[in-house]
Amino acid sequence: TGSGFKSLKAYRSGYFGASIKLQSGYTAGVNTAFYVSAHRGKHDEVDIEFLGRTWKEPYTLQTNVYVRGSGREARFHLWFDPTKHFHRYAILWNPKEIIFLVDDIPIRRYEKKSITTFPTRPMWVYGSIWDASDWATDDGKYKTDYTYQPFVSQYKSFRLAGCSSSATPHCRPVSASPYRSGGLSKKQLMAMRSGGMTRQQYSAMRWVQRNHMVYNYCWDSSRDRSLTPECRM
Repeated sequence: TGSGFKSLKAYRSGYFGASIKLQSGYTAGVNTAFYVSAHRGKHDEVDIEFLGRTWKEPYTLQTNVYVRGSGREARFHLWFDPTKHFHRYAILWNPKEIIFLVDDIPIRRYEKKSITTFPTRPMWVYGSIWDASDWATDDGKYKTDYTYQPFVSQYKSFRLAGCSSSATPHCRPVSASPYRSGGLSKKQLMAMRSGGMTRQQYSAMRWVQRNHMVYNYCWDSSRDRSLTPECRM
C-alpha cells in the first residue's frame, strides 16, 4: 500500500527540506508526502502532501498542521509542473511559527496563537508515497488505478537543520532557510535570520495565496470551529 522513510532523529524545531519530482500521468488516489510527525498520543503533524490527479486535473499541494488530532489544511495549485523538474519543498518550524516554502518562496505561515493550537512535541521527519484512495483525489471520488503502476516519486538533496529532541536547552531554533538561492535575495535572507519575514516575502506569499490557493480550513463553514479557535482570533 505504500513505502517511505524516516529520519534517524526526532526534532523539536528546525528546517526540513527536500527536492521532489512527481510522477506524470494518472496518479489519482496516490499521496506523495514530506512531513514531520509525532504519532504517540494525540496526533501532531506538519505536512506537505501532493494529492494524486486524474488526466485532466493539476496536482494539488496540501499543507496541513495537525494539533492533537485536529487538521488545519490549506491547498494550492502550483504555478509550475511538478513532474518536469525537481523543486524544493520545505517546512520551517520554530517556537513562534510554521512556514511552508516552495523553492524558498513562503506560501503559508501558521502562527502560534496559543499553546493549544500549536505543535510542541518532538517530531520525526518522514517521506512517503501511499494509497490514499479514500480521500486524496476529489474527496475520494477517484481511486488508485493500479493499471498505471508503478507509482514513483523522487526525493533528493535533503536538508535537515535544527534542534533534535536530545539537544541541550541552549540549542537555538533555526530562523531561516539554510539555502542561499531559489527565490530569496541576500537581503531577505538576512532579514529572516534576524527574525520575521520581509515585506517582499509577505508580498510573494500573498501573491501565491491570492492566485493559487484553492482551499483554506478557516473558509470552510462546515468545519467544527471549536477545534480551530485560531480562525476566530
